[in-house]
Formats: sequence, structure tokens, C-alpha cells
Amino acid sequence: GIRLAGLFDPSYGAIEFIHKHTPGINTASHSVGLYCSTVLFGTLAWIAKFIMMRYVLKLLLSYHRWLYEAHGKLSRMTKMWFMLIRLYGGSKPLLMSYQASLPKLSVPSIKETVNSYLQSVKHLMTQDKYKEVEKLADEFSNGIGKKLQRYLILKSWWATNYVSDWWEEYVYLRGRSPIMVNSNYYGMDSLLIRTRPVQVARAANVIYAAIKYRRELDREEVKPLLISGVIPLCSAQYERQFNTTRIPGIETDKLIHLKDSNHIAVYHNGRYFKVNIRHKHRFLKPCELEVILQKIIDDGSTPADGEEHLAAMTAGERIPWAKARNEFFSKGKNKISLNVIEKAAFVAVLDTEPHEYDPEDPSKLDRYGKALLHGKGHDRWFDKSFTLVFFSNGTIGFNAEHSWADAPIMAQLWEAVASEEIHLGYDKDGHCRGTPECQPPNPVRLEWEINKQCQQVIQTSLNVARSLLNDVDLHIMMFQEFGKGLIKTFKVSPDAFIQMALQLTYYRLEKHFCLTYESSMTRLFLEGRTETVRSCTEGTCDFVRAVDENKPKEECLKLLKKAADVHQCLYRDSMTGKGVDRHLFCLYVVSKYLGVDAPFLTKALSEPWKLSTSQTPHQQTDRLDLNKYPDRINGGGGFGPVTDDGYGVSYIIACEDTIFFHISSKKSCANTDSHKFGATLKKSMCDMSDLFKK
Repeated sequence: GIRLAGLFDPSYGAIEFIHKHTPGINTASHSVGLYCSTVLFGTLAWIAKFIMMRYVLKLLLSYHRWLYEAHGKLSRMTKMWFMLIRLYGGSKPLLMSYQASLPKLSVPSIKETVNSYLQSVKHLMTQDKYKEVEKLADEFSNGIGKKLQRYLILKSWWATNYVSDWWEEYVYLRGRSPIMVNSNYYGMDSLLIRTRPVQVARAANVIYAAIKYRRELDREEVKPLLISGVIPLCSAQYERQFNTTRIPGIETDKLIHLKDSNHIAVYHNGRYFKVNIRHKHRFLKPCELEVILQKIIDDGSTPADGEEHLAAMTAGERIPWAKARNEFFSKGKNKISLNVIEKAAFVAVLDTEPHEYDPEDPSKLDRYGKALLHGKGHDRWFDKSFTLVFFSNGTIGFNAEHSWADAPIMAQLWEAVASEEIHLGYDKDGHCRGTPECQPPNPVRLEWEINKQCQQVIQTSLNVARSLLNDVDLHIMMFQEFGKGLIKTFKVSPDAFIQMALQLTYYRLEKHFCLTYESSMTRLFLEGRTETVRSCTEGTCDFVRAVDENKPKEECLKLLKKAADVHQCLYRDSMTGKGVDRHLFCLYVVSKYLGVDAPFLTKALSEPWKLSTSQTPHQQTDRLDLNKYPDRINGGGGFGPVTDDGYGVSYIIACEDTIFFHISSKKSCANTDSHKFGATLKKSMCDMSDLFKK
């Protein structure tokens, strides 16, 4: 065998064993056989080491106690754990480097989930109603729930994530109502930019930046997100960000994702164009893209019959769109043109209207948000993974379809685009820098043959869309009294502080409490997406009542901190797979598969979320330095109301002294008013801040 310094065999006889017992090697000459055995042993040893390190890292990443420990007060075990994570995590990881090492989301116990549910609703019900629900819960836990749990655990063994595939299918793709307003969400521009470039120049730079980011994703050059620079988040959702379209179906939609696409679809003034982003084996430069986009602006042609309002079908009910697509877009020019849109990297809209933030006229910000959330109901392709919108005055934004991923993925793209745009810059006249190195290819006008019958379907969808968008009451509030900088001095989590303010606001308006949804992420697990934080807790109610009843400041402050601590604990539970709603949802799906009744699940999942909230992440990466570019703080984004008589509230803690709130409700509901909610929220935030003043 091989001896190290003539005394020691580092393979402990394995090389000799391979030499003697491996067919083909054992018949070769001694020197050749020994060489082949050594190479084979080294290869197997390297693979074994790689697998072992991956397995050890997976075990390490299953430890979540660090989330529950205060910053600066980590236990000795957690400090040692951080050291091991750094050791096994490697350096300069690629985007997907950690995917095989992420733990799988485990199924919580029935008892824990049911008890957590009961605790979350007890203070929202009368005593008699609670006893009724408690009885249903007990019957479920000790009856059919056990069977459903066994099936769900069985699924968790073979599925990469026991929630995500069903969540995508049943919450998003099987929905037959319009996705405009009800599902899609929007993102805004950096609102404090005072001098904006020419529309087509801004569009060219942003399109180029987005395509560059796509190339980084394809090469896995985008750094994986790491909490505290150490703990990785799942990167699975990035895969379908580009080249993806939602295709309507009769019973369910489906997502179609292409590996690559060399063009984008552009909508302007009622017409669709194909714009190639590659020419002669290279991507076009921003100045070359600007030339192409300017040709679209200068094109004086009129829309074909039905073309201007075509996208209304993506805004209306899903079944009519599915039938129309099969009947009118399955052959000929219509099929070719529809393929161009659906197979595009993304859709860009050169809008003919200006929108902006104006401190002198706050209503402009509301109109800007509505233009991104729904537009006119026919000028955004709502089925596309995302649509970039470029307004005539150079302001930008996006509308994103929700099924393929959650908002943090788009927020990260938006950060990359903002950073790259600064690098690309503009000349003194607001045009892209540089000169074209070639004659850019002309935009290709898409051709349509839309008959009267199809036009009637389009008009019906447009009527549905207009009815929906006209009912949206959207108010965007730029809160500048204080931000996270001051809140942190209170030694309270900024998110918990805002959630308490939302509860106080709702109570001041409605004089009662409601079931409240706050979105959290489960990306600590493989293919994790979201979980619900039930943020209206008993402690929250105690705090709100104390403020409403003008109890002593010290008592209110004590109750606030207690409620905030409970909220933070619930948020951490949701992040670590110990939430309530995704587990109940999956048990409900199992019950439907088995054809069994579960009254408790039906009751629990039918309760409306009168207040649906979400925090938009900010500065997930180090690409954009806001200290250097303070005018680049992002205005965040929002979504439509979840219920007919409730509110949707999205917020972004933009910087140390600014928070944006995006508040939506329905005009048709007499009890809701987004502007009134915003004004009351502002007062609630200030009143809570006053509690900390001595």
C-alpha cells in the first residue's frame, strides 16, 4: 500500500482494497493499478467530505435558538454555532450554493397549532362563541385531525416543502377571480429624485440594468441573502423572475418559464412591439436601446381593432380569458403575437401620462400608486411575472404577478436596478451616455386579427376591470415625523411598534378589534415562502384599551413593551415553521383530497382578515449606499384590499426618519376610508412616540 513517510497509510488500507477487488484495476500492472486506486480513493474521499460538510451544515442550519436571543447577549452555544456556520459555510458562495444544505420545513404538532390558533382568537370572540370553537378544535385534535396529520407528515417526507406547492396552486393559480388588484402588487420609484431623465433614456437604462441582473442570476453571481452575514435564505424563488408568464386555464392557471429570452414586449399608446435585447451575439447598450424605444414613441401608427384593450383580459375573470385564448389566439397572427408577449423576458410600458411625488399635492402620490396597481385596466400585462412602467416624465415603477414569488424577490431586483442606474448615468440633456456601436434593430410591430366576437370578450373583461379599479381607495402616506432611528431608541422593534400603531388605529376607527394578518417569511427552509403572524394578540388589545382609556403613561408604556415582545416572539415562531395558518391550510387540502369534513378547519380558514399587513424589505443587499445617495430612498409598494370591508396596509421603513404607508380599501364599503385610516395612523404613531417622552 501507500505509506506516508514509509510508516503510515492515510487510506487505512482502502487503496490496497480497491487495488485488489476492483474489476479492471486488479488485472492491471501493479504501478498502474496503484495509481488508479489512489485516484479513485481520492475522488471518493473528496465526494464523501463534500457530502459530510453539506450534511453537517444542514444540521447546523436547523438550529434556530439564535433568533430568540437578544442582540449582544448571545449564549455561548449560539456563539459557537455562528463560528461553525462560518467554518462550514464557505467563502464567496454562489446564489444556489446553500440550497442543498437548507433544512426542510417540518410539520408542527396538531396540539401546538390548535392551541396557538385558540390563543389568537380568544380575545376576538364572545365567551359563547369561543366555547363553540374550542369544542370544534378539541373534536378535530382528537379525531380526524390525527389522520390528516399523518398524511401531511407523509407528504413532508417526500416533498421539498410540504406547503409551497399547494400554496402556489390553491391560493394563487386556482383562483378564478381577477388577479389585478386582488393578487398582483406594485413597486414605486425613488421618490425624492428631483431631476429625472428623458422617458426613453430612463427606460433604456432600467431595461439594461434588469437584463444585466438576469444575467447575474443565470450565472449565480448574485450573492445569496445571508442574515447577519452568515445564515442563508432560500434562493429558489429567483429562478422564475424572468421569462415567466401565467397562462390562464378553465380550472387552474399554470406558470410557463423559459430558460432564456432575447426580447422584451413593449406597450405604447395602445400598440405592442417586440424589442430585441441582443444583436450579433451581444446585449444592446443603453444608448442603443434608447434609439429603439424612441422609434416606438415616434411611430404614428394606430392600434389594430381590439389591440389597445387586449390586456384587459389579463385583468378580468380567468375563465373567459382562458376560453378566449384557446378560441382566438391558438393560430395565425394572434398566436404569433401572443407568443411574443408571453415568451418575453418581461413587459415594458411606455406610458403617456406623468406621475410623481409632489409634497405640495399628496393626492398625486395616490394617483401614482393606482397607476401602478391597476393602470387603466388594459395597459398592463398582468399575467407577466412583472411589467416595468415608464411614465412620460421619467418616473418608473412595476406591477408584479404574485404566484411565482413574493415581494422581497422583486425588491431585490429593484435595488440592483437603482444601483446600476446610478453607475450608468445620463448626459446633461437626460439621455443615455455613449454612442451606438451598431445600427440597432428596429422594433417589430405585433400584428393582430381580432374579430368582433373576441372584441366583445375583451370589452366584458375591461368592464370587470374598470369596476374593480374604480372601487379601489388607495392612499399613500409619507410619514416623516420620525422613523426607525427614533423607534430603536425606545428599545422596541420598529416592526412591532408599527403593528401596535395599526391596531390602535383600527380600534380608534372601528371601536373593536379584528383578526390581523402580517406576512413573514419562511426562507430559512428549503423552498420556503411565507407564514402568517396573527398580530392582534391579547396583549395588543390590552395596550390599545389602556391608551384609549387614557391610562397613566407608565402603564401604557409597560403594556406596549410587553405586547411588542409577544409580537416579536410570534414573528420568530412564524419564521421557524411554528406558525398557525400554513399548517391549517395544508390540513384542509388533505381533508379535501380525502373527501372528509373538518368543521374546525372550515371555520378557522373562513374567518376574514379585516386588516392585512406586510412590511416591504429595504436594503436587503449592500448594492445601494443610501448615505451616499439619500435621494434614492424607495417609496415601497402595496397591494389591494383582501376583504370587501377591510384594509390592506403595506409599509416600508425607508430610512432613519421616513416610513411609507400604502393603505388600500374599497370605496363601496361605507365603513372604510383609506385617507381617514392614514390620518388616524399618523396620530397613533405620534401618540405612541409621546409615551416615551419624559
